[in-house]
Amino acid sequence: MLNSKVSIIVAIYKSADFLDKLITSLINQSYKNIEIILVDDGSPDKSGEICDNYASKDPRIKVIHKINGGACEARNVGMENASGDYIVIVDGDDWLETDFVEYMMMLIEKTDSDMAFSDKIFTTRDRVQTVNDKVEKWTAEEAAAAIIYPHMDIGPWNKIYKTTLLRENNITFSVPWSGEGLYFASMAAQHAKSVGVGHRKVYNYRLNNVNSGLTKYNIQMGINALENIKYIGENLFLRTERMENAVKWHIWKNNNFLLFLIIATNSQNENKQMYKSCKTYIRKYLLPTVIKSEISYKKKIRMILQGCFPVLFAKRQIRKNSKGLKKDLMK
Repeated sequence: MLNSKVSIIVAIYKSADFLDKLITSLINQSYKNIEIILVDDGSPDKSGEICDNYASKDPRIKVIHKINGGACEARNVGMENASGDYIVIVDGDDWLETDFVEYMMMLIEKTDSDMAFSDKIFTTRDRVQTVNDKVEKWTAEEAAAAIIYPHMDIGPWNKIYKTTLLRENNITFSVPWSGEGLYFASMAAQHAKSVGVGHRKVYNYRLNNVNSGLTKYNIQMGINALENIKYIGENLFLRTERMENAVKWHIWKNNNFLLFLIIATNSQNENKQMYKSCKTYIRKYLLPTVIKSEISYKKKIRMILQGCFPVLFAKRQIRKNSKGLKKDLMK
């Protein structure tokens, strides 16, 4: 296991302000048998130049320059060119703790799994490390359901995948909607023989990128995300009651997300039917979703309140997000 090569793939677009921190965190990994694949997705800033500069100094770095085609296509290109036994996906504005790869490989080795992740992350607003870590071995169903709910932050990052797991099951980012990370991670988990799980924070997720979907509201993102979770439900590899309940919960939650985006963009009049449809769905499926969902009692209470007052909850979240962004000054 110590000789296994790990490919770290980063799709890069307009990331110049964040690349020094990101690439430095990759180069300084305590686990040394890595290759770093930086995919410059036709970025109009100096991202490509920065990548080339680092590649000239470290032979483990490979830079691929391509015409802009989106993060999904860039990640797929990176995976096609990966020569590692394991694959890690990193967002272009995030960064890793120096022991990220070492920790992930430890989870793989201790649990004899072909996929592993931590269910906790650092963010630019949360710098407190997990006090108690515990290595666990989950079944494919346990891991996939936890990802779909999700009982962790959504994304293909903060995880490691055996390359053969992805290639033999044709798992890529070739899906037509936003939420591709949820599809990728949940599909990989469903095909895994088992999944190693830890709780230590080793991935740093940026919440203050003003160009990201988290801060730049776009209704199409909400529409796409809703279509994506429906697509996941239609294409479940493990079609169990537990998995279907997880999908139904996420569909309910994404109706709230779409409602949030409509209100956040002040476009209720332009999207009257969609606005009405979201509110109707939220209220109609509230109770059956609450009853069958595997979430904590506290979250169920919050869910009931949100279902009864979806518009108020959305407006409250908009204010909370705005305040959080203003205070988030971490570079």
